Amino acid sequence: MTKTCDILISGGGIAGLTAAAAFGSAGFNVICVDPTPPVTEREAEGSDMRTTAMLQPARDLLERAGVWDALAPHGAALEVMRIADAATDTGAAREVKSFRASDVSDLPFGWNFPNWRLRRELVARLDALPNVDFQPGTGTSRFLGRTAEARVTLSDGTSIKAKLVVAADGRNSPVRQAAGIGVTTKRYGQKALAFAVTHPIPHDNVSTEVHRTGGPFTLVPLPDHEGMPCSAVVWMDDGAKSVARMALETAEFEAEMSKRSCHILGPLTLASRRTIWPIISQIAERLSGTRVALIAEAAHVVPPIGAQGLNMSLADTATLLDLVMDQPENLGDAAMLARYHKARYGDIRMRVTGIDLLNRASQATSPLARDARALGLNTLHEITPIRKSLMELGLGVRRAG
Repeated sequence: MTKTCDILISGGGIAGLTAAAAFGSAGFNVICVDPTPPVTEREAEGSDMRTTAMLQPARDLLERAGVWDALAPHGAALEVMRIADAATDTGAAREVKSFRASDVSDLPFGWNFPNWRLRRELVARLDALPNVDFQPGTGTSRFLGRTAEARVTLSDGTSIKAKLVVAADGRNSPVRQAAGIGVTTKRYGQKALAFAVTHPIPHDNVSTEVHRTGGPFTLVPLPDHEGMPCSAVVWMDDGAKSVARMALETAEFEAEMSKRSCHILGPLTLASRRTIWPIISQIAERLSGTRVALIAEAAHVVPPIGAQGLNMSLADTATLLDLVMDQPENLGDAAMLARYHKARYGDIRMRVTGIDLLNRASQATSPLARDARALGLNTLHEITPIRKSLMELGLGVRRAG
């Protein structure tokens, strides 16, 4: 069987689903495939317990994709980003600096959502779009880009002819590999734990990163859970330590994570299961090939610092959507894809490099390096023009260069 479509999206993670909703809402005929059906229930086996802070530009794309109104009631606003340095013998925070959204915007920095909830609302949006064919349980097995069209074979044997293939199929992207696009990868020896907690002290819409040797411990606001203030946690540390913590009994784990948080929100109580994943930094050599555009982790991977990862991914989609809408008659041609690469690559490279440096600074073990990290935090906060510029850059409302 052979099918045709305007755009084939390979990958049904949050980035791929968002791209399918965005292009579908814009009127294009879209097929979206992923070998793994999305898990859309919090307590289901395999649910993604991570959360994503959708920054302001991401909200704009979600509105264009027709999903924001359904999502909004389930998010927690991020009004303040608080960064603490806890490089002391006691583990207490010695430098705590707050960056307020009101300094640069009338809106919050962003809104935090559980990843399983994002998947649920995005799948519901695709179901409502007659021009989008979402095929969970089906993957991409072959890709061939030609001048006039791309030819793709799916895992069920179906052949697809498409004007554009969007590779949203992860850090080990089969489509990227089939297109002959290489990557540069850095490994840190870290793993991250992700879970949700409740706590007695309200978060007041403040997101907190506590930096200490091994990696940051990040608390991101969520709506209340069973009547208690609730936050999502991403805890980065050396891989062996993270694996050991996965095996701790709940009471022991809660005591250790409460100490690691410097008790900023009081004693933490585990409110979900724990998940774990490896931390790497990765960037593709280029963002496009013949009839193919790379987005999300097929294009770039960063450690979970500063809410950059998925927001970079949605910026990829927003840029590609703008180019497609500007010249729909040239969908997927070489000139369009060259413009896409040019529009995104510099910003991506800057953010991948910057987050790599921040992560390495967070891993610092020597007293001198830890003191430099604390001094740098203080300097960035106290010099107003630098603070505002960095916040705008982090938000994605301005780009490098």
